[in-house]
Amino acid sequence: MSTGGAENVTYVWETGNWPHWRWDAARIEAPLAAARHRQGWLLGRMQAMGFALQREAALGTMTQDVVTTSAIEGETLNREQVRSSLARRLGMDAGGVPVTQRGIDGIVEVTLDAVFRHAAPLTAERLSGWHAALFPTGYSGMRRIRVGGWRRPEDGPMEIVSGPIGGERVHYEAPPAERLGREMAAFLDWFESEDGIDPVLRAALAHLWFVTIHPFEDGNGRIARAISDLALARSERTDHRFYSLSASIRADRDAYYAVLEATQKGDGDVTDWLGWFLGRLAHAIAEAGGTVGGVLRKAAFWERHRASGFNERQIKVLNRLLDGGFDGRLTSSEWAKLTKSSQDTATRDLKDLVEKGALRPGDGGGRSTHYVLVQPGDDA
Repeated sequence: MSTGGAENVTYVWETGNWPHWRWDAARIEAPLAAARHRQGWLLGRMQAMGFALQREAALGTMTQDVVTTSAIEGETLNREQVRSSLARRLGMDAGGVPVTQRGIDGIVEVTLDAVFRHAAPLTAERLSGWHAALFPTGYSGMRRIRVGGWRRPEDGPMEIVSGPIGGERVHYEAPPAERLGREMAAFLDWFESEDGIDPVLRAALAHLWFVTIHPFEDGNGRIARAISDLALARSERTDHRFYSLSASIRADRDAYYAVLEATQKGDGDVTDWLGWFLGRLAHAIAEAGGTVGGVLRKAAFWERHRASGFNERQIKVLNRLLDGGFDGRLTSSEWAKLTKSSQDTATRDLKDLVEKGALRPGDGGGRSTHYVLVQPGDDA
């Protein structure tokens, strides 16, 4: 019996049912069917777009996924640097944005490996590689951690804790390190087995099972979400991601931790967890419509301006605007900064874009003049 604060708690891995999950199939049937239907609808829509637009949509989705899976853990990544890192690895135009933020390339590598190599077996060695990619310096923040290997007994119990020093609350305590070898062997054997479980349910169960074992000192949440993405890619038999489960989880973060904690303190019944996971999956796919719409609007913009003869500076900034990667107002000073050009050049570039109908002045004038995109169908 583990002790969490003042209360005595029995965790699911301490029960006689572990690790035999069970659920109410009648309660899960409808949300599973709905999620599966949405998957099919989205994949069909994407296949109709053609390969080039599929890659553009996948780049936007994976950028969102990398940013939000880190945000769930309280880490803020630069979206443009993430997009640049992904684009370079996908052989696409990186837009000239340098990747300087520590740790971006690692989480990008994990994301791509999970999706593009979803058919490859999930092994302890592969998970160790993911972990090493997440922590290339051997540190988590200011703390030295064991990278690429399971927790060790000498590191003490692994607890999920919140609250101020002296008033901490233990939300969860993972299995002791002495058990990790057999626990992970059982998990990996199950993950690669053919037991008839729907692949989407396998994604949900794998996420829960992995974070319950919590084999690493840090990074378990990000790796669990990568495992879910791998399982979902298998369920769809595609190496493109068109929706971000991590973004959907982050949008319901409090409920995520609540249902996870309740399940880990339960007796092996995962009905509530599966229902919540399937709901977030359906939400993620519904939200993907925005990504698809953005890609189509971008394609329509460039089709409209196919003969406009933009220079490299103009193409770079227009793509950034179309991708939603520019915060604030686009002024001539901002243009000069983005393109590393003079103020006179910035003024000429902007005037040319206005004359060609790609930009229009926003509200205001004089020294505060800024510019906004003219999308097909807008009143210029």
